[in-house]
Amino acid sequence: MSNYKVLDVNDDLPIRTQGPVHSGKVRSVYWLTEQDSARLIAEKGYAVPQGTELAIMVISDRISAFDCIWQGEQGLNGIPGKGIALNAVAAHWFKQFDAAGLAGNHIVDIPHPYVWIVRKAKTVKVEAIARQYITGSMWRDYAKGIRSFCGIDLPEGLTANQKLDEVLITPSTKGIIEGLDDVPAVDDVNITRKNITDNLDAFNFSSAADVAKYEHLLVQGFNVISAELAKLDQIFVDTKFEFGYVEDMQGNEQLIYIDEVGTPDSSRIWDGPAYRDGKIIENSKEGFRQLLINNVPDSDVLLNKERMAEREQLAQDYKLPVEVMMQVSDTYVGIASKIIGEPLQIPTDPRSEIIAVLKEQYQLID
Repeated sequence: MSNYKVLDVNDDLPIRTQGPVHSGKVRSVYWLTEQDSARLIAEKGYAVPQGTELAIMVISDRISAFDCIWQGEQGLNGIPGKGIALNAVAAHWFKQFDAAGLAGNHIVDIPHPYVWIVRKAKTVKVEAIARQYITGSMWRDYAKGIRSFCGIDLPEGLTANQKLDEVLITPSTKGIIEGLDDVPAVDDVNITRKNITDNLDAFNFSSAADVAKYEHLLVQGFNVISAELAKLDQIFVDTKFEFGYVEDMQGNEQLIYIDEVGTPDSSRIWDGPAYRDGKIIENSKEGFRQLLINNVPDSDVLLNKERMAEREQLAQDYKLPVEVMMQVSDTYVGIASKIIGEPLQIPTDPRSEIIAVLKEQYQLID
């Protein structure tokens, strides 16, 4: 462990920005000044229109689960290799999508394994979720007798972890959407296709045709990743994509993929041989969720939304054993190396490397 400096804090880099840094659970976004955006577009020849706003997106090695950030003993406040594992996997799938002729994405440059330069997009307020197996929260609800999910009716007689006949699209809200009679003002609440088409503006869709387009891109993207993972004898179980609008070089609006795709954080990936043997081996964050449930003193705190205050306190106070953190590192680094087809090289001091690259090659640090 002593070989690694994990990047646990990623919102305090000395990058020249316009406005405050937006710090998410895992990534931080530094919006560049108009001058720096214009300079980089010209210098680097990015295929985006002049006037496009650019941002530096820096991933961290932090790990979140159950809406909280978790830390390890001995000051290990992240998972070694996790950040670059996610970035490498998402960038790999984006390349595959390009090769398959699907929509573009928001990445314009990759200066360092921890860093993307991205273009601003008008975000669609839908978490686009696709599922090919009944597991997780869907199975828990099904086992309680629920048969309708996001307006889709499931048949009787399904069993846990069973493959479904087709890829199901089960969207939820991205952020809190106020003022709709048929959609609760809660983040990440399940919605139907009709909820979206009845309220195109609220969900930031330009047209009903684009709702069909996002569904098409979601299923196409799912199938591309699923087919590639099958070659590695890994099963693509379910995933979450996000979409947004940008302008192309001619000034036309385009729907593109944003955020990350097909990563162990945004998807469930199962080991094929184990599944055929009747066992589930998770090659994704789901394994970490199970580790937490098995390790914390009272797992109901994690599963019960009514106990959120206790959960947040637990996440602050509880430190996971280093061997548990390293086990999670092995999962992330292992599946990423498989997907990209070569061993993942973990930087020993990501922070100083990022600063050097952004200063010397991009002139974004004074």
